[in-house]
Amino acid sequence: MGHVDISDVGYVLPDGRPLLAGIDLRVADGAKVALVGPNGAGKTTLLRLVAGDEQPHAGRVVRSGGLGVMRQFVGRIDDERSVRDLLASLAPAAVREAAAELSLAETAIMEIDDTPAQMRYAQALADWADVGGYDAETGWDRVTDAVLSVPFERAQHREVRTLSGGEQKRLVLEALLRGTDEVLLLDEPDNYLDVPAKRWLEGRLAESTKTVLFVSHDRELLSRSATRVASLEPTAVGSTLWVHGGGFATFGKAREDRRSRLEELTRRWEEEHAKLRDLVNTLKTKSAFNDGLASRYQAAQTRLRKFEEAGPPQVMAREQDVRVRLTGGRTAKRAVVAQGLGLTGLMEPFDLEVWFGERVAVLGSNGSGKSHFLRLLAAGGSDPGPEHAPVDSHRVDPVRHTGSVVLGSRVRPGWFAQNDTHPELTGRTLLEILHRGEGSRDGMGREPASKALDRYELVAAAEQRYETLSGGQQARFQILLLELGGATLLLLDEPTDNLDLHSAEALERGLAAFEGTVMAVTHDRWFARTFDRFLVFGADGRVVETPEAVWDTGRVDRVR
Repeated sequence: MGHVDISDVGYVLPDGRPLLAGIDLRVADGAKVALVGPNGAGKTTLLRLVAGDEQPHAGRVVRSGGLGVMRQFVGRIDDERSVRDLLASLAPAAVREAAAELSLAETAIMEIDDTPAQMRYAQALADWADVGGYDAETGWDRVTDAVLSVPFERAQHREVRTLSGGEQKRLVLEALLRGTDEVLLLDEPDNYLDVPAKRWLEGRLAESTKTVLFVSHDRELLSRSATRVASLEPTAVGSTLWVHGGGFATFGKAREDRRSRLEELTRRWEEEHAKLRDLVNTLKTKSAFNDGLASRYQAAQTRLRKFEEAGPPQVMAREQDVRVRLTGGRTAKRAVVAQGLGLTGLMEPFDLEVWFGERVAVLGSNGSGKSHFLRLLAAGGSDPGPEHAPVDSHRVDPVRHTGSVVLGSRVRPGWFAQNDTHPELTGRTLLEILHRGEGSRDGMGREPASKALDRYELVAAAEQRYETLSGGQQARFQILLLELGGATLLLLDEPTDNLDLHSAEALERGLAAFEGTVMAVTHDRWFARTFDRFLVFGADGRVVETPEAVWDTGRVDRVR
């Protein structure tokens, strides 16, 4: 078994801003501790400190047991790594190093098959056997069979970027949960997973004896998996940490109660502070005319100084206040009409009518065609008119389809894309993006732009380039752009994946007040409760409407 001890850890950003202050956390043997907090509060940085990727500027981190880490970027891997490379990177150091040398030796002997290359390859094979490489491959065989339905021998040379985000996540999670490491750090393990996979993850976490510290924004996963909740709370001196000893079900109420207690203690402290200051000022005036009060004046000064040095009961975290103002506008009664619509190789033809003001959740397992369907609508449908152009100038790739889907008059799509890196925003600060304007979004002066960013808790990042933001901050900014663009049909592809808990709730409130139509692809069971229609993309290629959310649709059968 293993554990993690974080003691009085502090961390300062390169620009001098304090990010973490006085962080204390113990993750005991076998505990499943969820790390939550606003986007940008330092959750990923804290995991990096525990992993040893970064060193704290104050305090220390102590671990016992082997450490397995799932990084935040898993699910978006787009380089030339193979499945073998990915699985080897999760193995113990000796296996990892031997795998790297074996790969180099194999490449060398394919390029020049001479005696030195043969000797190097033979030695690499011997070292691979000595460190237990073949045993590792046996474990990897079970991993690829569970995730890709093919043995490791067939899957090992496949490029990871050819896998879906969910398959990338499952590969890493399967390897770590089946592996020998006693301590796991999981940074947003649920992103890109469909609901059956999330339920699988919940079950594996519950039955595992491993010690797990994980970051998640999925409220259902948190409620089912976390034995304790550690909340990072930003303050002026850096984020502090409060640990709730119970699960997520009681976390919200406990946090409200704690905040109320702190507010009461702070109020009492301020009242006592005011009384002491009044006493000092009164004695100062009186002692000027009465030497006998000088000692009382000095004693009052000392008392006030010690009181102020002790400070208030606790620095209170500022309550996050994200305000989404999605306005929309009236459109034709029938916002979306599909007739015999089929996506080539993904789903069979179906008919659909979506009426103005409806909230439609698009459900189904990964690979069933949901995102392709939203992208087709984002492009304006089968035969878009000028009024159906997307609210921004971002190019939408065409979608091969049969049949037709058309948008009603005055229906202007606004698209939130799950995996879109938005290259058109890269290299520009948030203020620059808002100042310039794009598509149907007008440019803004510095003051109104700053006010808009402030409503989304992004004003502190106004001068940051878009690509330097956290995943959650990027998601909030994309929603702000939709708001400013004047969309009347919101097409949201996994909008809550990277949003912190407060931002997800703010989005739900914004959608409730939105005058327009909403269609959202989601695997967020909590978020789906706010919708009134459910369109299910089945594993058999059929699309059906159900009166309530259906999650067990089965895995899509694809050539792998």
